[in-house]
Amino acid sequence: MSISNFTAPIWLGFLAVILLLALGYLLVQRGKHRHMLRFSNMEQLEKVAPNRPSFWRHVPIVLVIVGMVFATIGAAGPTAEKKVPRNRATVVLVMDVSLSMEATDVSPNRLQVAQEAAKNFADGLTPGINLGLVTYAGTASVLVSPTTDRGSVKAAIDNIKLAERTATGEGILTALQSVETLASVLGGSETPPPARIVLMSDGKQTVPDFEDVDNPRHEFVAARLAKTKKIPVSTISFGTKWGTVDIPREDGGTDRVKVEVDDDAMQEIANLSGGDFYSAATLQELSKVYDTLEEQIGYETTRGDASRPWWLLGLLSTFVGIVVALVLRQRLP
Repeated sequence: MSISNFTAPIWLGFLAVILLLALGYLLVQRGKHRHMLRFSNMEQLEKVAPNRPSFWRHVPIVLVIVGMVFATIGAAGPTAEKKVPRNRATVVLVMDVSLSMEATDVSPNRLQVAQEAAKNFADGLTPGINLGLVTYAGTASVLVSPTTDRGSVKAAIDNIKLAERTATGEGILTALQSVETLASVLGGSETPPPARIVLMSDGKQTVPDFEDVDNPRHEFVAARLAKTKKIPVSTISFGTKWGTVDIPREDGGTDRVKVEVDDDAMQEIANLSGGDFYSAATLQELSKVYDTLEEQIGYETTRGDASRPWWLLGLLSTFVGIVVALVLRQRLP
């Protein structure tokens, strides 16, 4: 513990006084020992004091000194890091609802697993978090504006419908707009509440063309915009490299199309926006990712008072020292 972790470090100077007291006690005991050695008739000394002083006679004073040390540290106001629930923050969950979510490489399929994990995520967030829901396929839609009502978010998750194409950039941009709208409505503060976008996708962007990296609707451009607005995008790449879906043809047949996850793009979005990247291929893995995000988003680390344990230790040590003194020596130390 460094000196900067105390609110009143000047009290630590009292430790020098305690050290002097301890040294004084040792000197007194040494003086008594020398006085006993001056007794020239050792045989007579053995008769007068047949039992040598016990080591335990020092225990009470040691306990009291230790108690004073603990109390001094408590008086100096030690602090410690503590996790406390956030009472104001905004999170927008952005979910990919393209047809690739029908892939069954994650049993029973990607969509059902994603829905279950997302609802658990909503339930696990601390009450002060405003949670919104955005879905995207070829376009993006705000299904639920950020709110503390978890029921509305979970109901919207249950009613998700899949559609063609994947416009990841649209999803991020729509989420950014949703965050800004809530901040303008809340007002009354010099700084808006901290915000985070959680983007879950299972495939590559198709709208606009992925190679058109200068398009203002491109996912990488949207990620850079999120960075400038100080709204990190934490991405979850969900699925496997061997996922497939059956796409109906006009002649009534179907084409089996491979829909592998795009880990590289998701990681780049996280890097560009200042967020974190995660990957998951099962319900257990996805739930674990959401649990991690709940800890990061729902709580903040602050320094708080940590003097109480030191005061209690000081009180306990001093009390035990007094009790031992009364039991062993029938007097206070």
